[in-house]
Amino acid sequence: MSSYGLWLSAAGMKVNEHRQALLANNMANAQTTGFKHDLAVVMERRVESKENAGGLPFAHPVLDGLPGGVNVRPAYHSEEQGPIEWTGKPLDVAIQGEGFFAVSDGEATRYTRNGEFAANAQGELVMVNEAGRWRVLDEGGVPIQLDEGGGEVSVSDGGTIRQGDTVVGNIGLVASEDRRALRKVGENLFEATTEEMGPASGRMIGGSREGSTFEVMQGLATMIEASRAYQMNATLLQLQDQLTQQAVMTLGRVA
Repeated sequence: MSSYGLWLSAAGMKVNEHRQALLANNMANAQTTGFKHDLAVVMERRVESKENAGGLPFAHPVLDGLPGGVNVRPAYHSEEQGPIEWTGKPLDVAIQGEGFFAVSDGEATRYTRNGEFAANAQGELVMVNEAGRWRVLDEGGVPIQLDEGGGEVSVSDGGTIRQGDTVVGNIGLVASEDRRALRKVGENLFEATTEEMGPASGRMIGGSREGSTFEVMQGLATMIEASRAYQMNATLLQLQDQLTQQAVMTLGRVA
């Protein structure tokens, strides 16, 4: 029975270690434009012995009813609307409601809520991040090319890009019917794992950005709770290990 307790405590440590890793990543992106935080609801019930007997021909009235503890589930991201913040920058665009911007590096298409855009050396509209290689796609899935001599660039509500009085493109806004089909791949980007993306019902707001959905104070409280849960499981594991050692020594002397 002590070894059963060891497994339960180890499982509890594993789950809370994973929760802390998710929360740490959320904390690091609390100021990231368009960031959708990962949800630390990562636990599921392990199956009981009687549900996972593996075809064994015997049963035990006590052991078969013992709960299996907890396990880590794949994390998923929040779908909340982030706060809309006015920046006044002519190429900033925020999404209100459903949808993602489509961006491409020339090889793959990815999706993001990061609407901080700029023009690169080639006059292409790109997403502002550390890589700087993701070109923004228009409604037809084509990279948006600006006219170097066309004057001042601005984006209106609705995603229409103008240089002076001339319309040079319309930023595409797409969505998937199955929201779980989008998987995070780093750089504040998502990958569509199953379905083709279609038109989105959200709207674009020029001169603004969507803030992160992560609440720092709530996240700190959850991180403290996860840290304490991890430490409690570690303490229980140590106590059970000591109990096992004492049992072995006592039984050894009796024998």
